[in-house]
Amino acid sequence: MAATPQDSSNSQHGEPNALLSRFIAVKLLNQDQSGHRIILLGTIDGNPSLLAIERAAFPSDEAAAFAIPQQLVEVKNLGANDVYHWFMARSASDATNIQTTALAGPDLKLNLITPCTSKHIKKYSPQKIRMVTETPGVYHQHVRPYILAQKEAGRMDWVYNILEGRKEQEDIIYRETRSGEYELGHDPEGFLLLPDMNWDRKTVASLRILGLVERRDLLSLRDLRKKDISWLKAMMNRMLDAVERTYGNQGVERDCLKVYMHYQPTYYHFHLHILSTSVEPNATQAMGKAFSLPNLISQLETMQGGPEAGMHDVELTYSIGEESDLWNVVFCPLKEGKTMP
Repeated sequence: MAATPQDSSNSQHGEPNALLSRFIAVKLLNQDQSGHRIILLGTIDGNPSLLAIERAAFPSDEAAAFAIPQQLVEVKNLGANDVYHWFMARSASDATNIQTTALAGPDLKLNLITPCTSKHIKKYSPQKIRMVTETPGVYHQHVRPYILAQKEAGRMDWVYNILEGRKEQEDIIYRETRSGEYELGHDPEGFLLLPDMNWDRKTVASLRILGLVERRDLLSLRDLRKKDISWLKAMMNRMLDAVERTYGNQGVERDCLKVYMHYQPTYYHFHLHILSTSVEPNATQAMGKAFSLPNLISQLETMQGGPEAGMHDVELTYSIGEESDLWNVVFCPLKEGKTMP
């Protein structure tokens, strides 16, 4: 007689919720650094057990999605600058959820932009990603004028507000500046460290730090030259030293940190991203977006030419979205063979 398959989860262990209720956690074994998944080590009826818990996906229908802002509780303001605001909160649809999840802490990180511009809307809209090759000629003729226009339009004012002491001073993790010699925010050797907007500010395994320099003549990695090598090395080392001193008592070491720049960056003021090596790579760390600072320094060191030789004279391939200004104004017309002004 053939055996009849059995559902072992029900026949041997009862209903699934009863099985879970017998799980006794003894250790938080692991967690992904996006905060979406944790692994708990524990026991069930004395047997070693592992439980992976992953956050469910957000609802895809509009009605359910629209209800989320009204279901937020225990909202904590992390800071604000210009049109940007950051919060932590918990989601709860009713009083029962609020009570039963009281010990869980915030489960949502909120970034609010108000008032937002059409540029913001384009940036966050679904779009095809294109790989483009920016030659030195395209950079000098088309991309650099675009970058300078962004600066002249005041798009970097929120950065200057931080550097000059007008905004987000309570959020500064560390600062080095020669205040007696330079006006605040204008020291070419000065810098400050801020928590990245995507960090919860407490989980060191997912540490994300933003390093802002006070020097203002560097708008992107394209402005780096051989003459900047010593400055770059010193700046990187001083920032890493500061991070290690600040979080070393929580196990953060220099060789557990990675440092990179974006191209194209979100804003055109020289800044570095310092992340824990435990942070799982996402789109912002992908090929065609993130450029390792140690590798950039090595490229400058081996580059032919004098002190003025630099990244402005190399060919770069990187990714941009079809909704971006650079794609629509520069690279799409070039691809279509249109004559550029």
